[in-house]
Amino acid sequence: MPETIIGATPKTPIVLIPSRLASTRLPDKPLADIHGLPMIVHCLRRAEEAGFARVAVACGDAAIADAVRAAGGEAVMTDPNHPSGSDRIFEALQKLDPDGRHDAIVNFQGDLPAIDPKMVAAALIPLADPAIDIATLATPIVDSHEIDDPNVVKAVLSLAPGQTVGRALYFSRRPVPGGTGPLWHHIGIYAYRRAALERFVALQPSPLEQREKLEQLRALENGMSIAAAVVDTLPLGVDTPADLARIRQVMAAKR
Repeated sequence: MPETIIGATPKTPIVLIPSRLASTRLPDKPLADIHGLPMIVHCLRRAEEAGFARVAVACGDAAIADAVRAAGGEAVMTDPNHPSGSDRIFEALQKLDPDGRHDAIVNFQGDLPAIDPKMVAAALIPLADPAIDIATLATPIVDSHEIDDPNVVKAVLSLAPGQTVGRALYFSRRPVPGGTGPLWHHIGIYAYRRAALERFVALQPSPLEQREKLEQLRALENGMSIAAAVVDTLPLGVDTPADLARIRQVMAAKR
């Protein structure tokens, strides 16, 4: 795990977890029970354990807000029809922090209930460089079946040997770049400078974004800078009933 650069990263970040019930492969996914708690609450706990002073769930459905509040968490209702999580967290930010106290926003997905909390915090590390607008995470691809899997997004990083943070030059569903060297599995956690998030959600969908079906390409196509911190493990996500069964087993072993 990369080391945090003390005093250089944003001072007052907030974690926002976008969440809605609509899911074709796993209906009502955020409310799926994992050892007595809804999955969205487990995600809330992981972000809190990462040491952030404020964590909130940006909800597209009242049932999610009810579950979060019942667990003592902070929730805010947002338009259920937002096209993306970034649009949802931007609305939530405007409602929760109209005075602009939070200087960075971590967009943490609500389907990573077993993630190492240190990984959530690591998303801020690239923002130690004032030239970076958006930060994210990547880990080396170690399973050969992922190389040609279009569901595994690859990050093309400018990363010299020994470095743990690199500029992201492109993202693709194809195995890029060519040649000898590591391929990087992109982990979809983002940290935005506040001004960068405001700029990003105001942009129109871009040609490469629409071609690859990858929202982060909109930022690159419009000249925004993205960097990724390299982490050593891939967090288990939950998209299907089989994923849910697996995560229950993994989390049971940790209890």
